[in-house]
Amino acid sequence: MAERLRLTPAEALQRLVPHISEMQSEADGHRIAIGLAGGPGAGKSTLAAELVNLLNVVRTGSAALVPMDGFHMRHAKLEALQETHRKGAPHTFEGAAFVDFLHHLKSATGRVSGPGYSREIEDVVDDAFTVAPEVGVLIVEGNYLLLPSPPWAGVRPLLDYAVYLDVPRDLVEARLLRRHAEHGLFTEERNRAHIARNDLPNYDLVATSADRADVVFELVVER
Repeated sequence: MAERLRLTPAEALQRLVPHISEMQSEADGHRIAIGLAGGPGAGKSTLAAELVNLLNVVRTGSAALVPMDGFHMRHAKLEALQETHRKGAPHTFEGAAFVDFLHHLKSATGRVSGPGYSREIEDVVDDAFTVAPEVGVLIVEGNYLLLPSPPWAGVRPLLDYAVYLDVPRDLVEARLLRRHAEHGLFTEERNRAHIARNDLPNYDLVATSADRADVVFELVVER
């Protein structure tokens, strides 16, 4: 059973930074991976980016961000499979490729580039980030890091420490409405339908994996 703590995002960072720094010191030069999991709209990307920045203040160039979202299936592939309406669900990701990539990153000694996801075009972008050889901590963030079903089950053994971010469902729904409307690509009607059909069921699925984390942060946040 994962430890559960009720914290603000700032308090969560204050707890994580020294813990991860200590883990890195004890890793004896081996690269470690820290997972930040949670449902859509939980604030994973924001917290992960802030965590990387703070770790790099403590030790310059020591941490890098590794987003799961770069392993979305490309939109053209989803169109061919007639699965665009399910975009964001576990089966619409290249899950096995993500596991392989993370496995490679754990032991890589050279520079490695990885894909990202652009909400401006709603598609994958190649070479969106680079992990330098001196990086000792990978901050991996994504919805499905803790799922026990294949291929996602291959992620958890690669994480040296896993955090689950728990945010109330109604707050997540409000955030997702703002997110989908941000770039004006779709109508509000489409966005509400997509959230009800896809995002909230994904949130519920991910919540079932929370206890596979080392710690659950019940985040105290504003809308």
